[in-house]
Amino acid sequence: MEINQLAIVKEVIKMREQLPGVGTGKLHHLLSDFLAEHQIKLGRDKLYDLLREHHLLRSKRRKRAKTTNSQHPFYKYVNLVKEFTATQPNQLWVSDITYIRTGRDFSYLSLITDAYSHKIMGWALDTTLQTKGPLAALQMAVKTLPKGKESLIHHSDRGIQYCCQEYIELLCSKEIRISMTNQGDPGENAIAERINGILKDEFNCRAFISFDLAKAAITKSILAYNQLRPPASCDYLTPAQAHQQEGPLKKRWRKQERRNLINTNQLSNNVNRTLTI
Repeated sequence: MEINQLAIVKEVIKMREQLPGVGTGKLHHLLSDFLAEHQIKLGRDKLYDLLREHHLLRSKRRKRAKTTNSQHPFYKYVNLVKEFTATQPNQLWVSDITYIRTGRDFSYLSLITDAYSHKIMGWALDTTLQTKGPLAALQMAVKTLPKGKESLIHHSDRGIQYCCQEYIELLCSKEIRISMTNQGDPGENAIAERINGILKDEFNCRAFISFDLAKAAITKSILAYNQLRPPASCDYLTPAQAHQQEGPLKKRWRKQERRNLINTNQLSNNVNRTLTI
C-alpha cells in the first residue's frame, strides 16, 4: 500500500470512531482539510475504491419496523406542510419513533428534528410505546426554543402518542401549530424517517445488550450527529452549524442521488394517485 493510501485509511478509521457509518460523499468532504494539508489529490470515486478495497464501505440499510398505531379515537390533524419548505430554524419540527433492540426486548427511541437544520432537538428512549417517551422528547425540545419564537409547526404521523391529550396540550401551551401525515403515507414525514435510519445505519444504534448501554450510546451518537456529521442536503454544514443559519441551504447531492430522490417522489405520487382513483 502506498504511504498516501495508508494515511487516508488511518484517517478514515479515526473518523469512523465517531461517525461509524458515514458514507463516502461525507467522508470525502470531511477529508478535504487532511488531503490539502498532506497535498494528496483524491476524488470521491477513488476514495470509494479505496474504501471498498479495505472493506470500509458501510453496509446496506434494513427495512424499518412499524411503530405507529393510528387506530384510536383521538382527533387527527391535517397535513400543513405538504408544500412547505423551512427557510430558517424552528419553523418546522418533525417527530417519529423507532425501535431499538435492548437485550431480549425492544425499547423505543422518540426523536424531534428541526426540518431546516436537521438538528435533533429532543429525544427520549423508553421501554414502551406509550406517550411517556415522545412527551419527554418534546419537553426537551421546547426548552431549546428562543423566547418570543412564533409560527413553529410540529409535524408527526397519526400515532396515538402524538394525538393524545397530554401531548397536544403541551404543543398548544407553547402555541405550536400541529400537523400530521395522511393515513399510511410515510413519505410525508421523510426527514424524520431519514434521521431514524442515519442513527441506526451510520451510528450503529440498532441493538444493545441492555437499556442503560443503549441510552448511553444513543446520547453519544446524537451529540456526534449534531456536532460532526455534515449532510449534503444542508450545504455540508453540520446540524449545529446549520441551526445558526437563515435562508435556503444549498443542496449538494450528486446527480445520481438527486435522480434517485426525484424517482422516489414520483413513485410515491403515482401510488397516491392510484389509491385515490
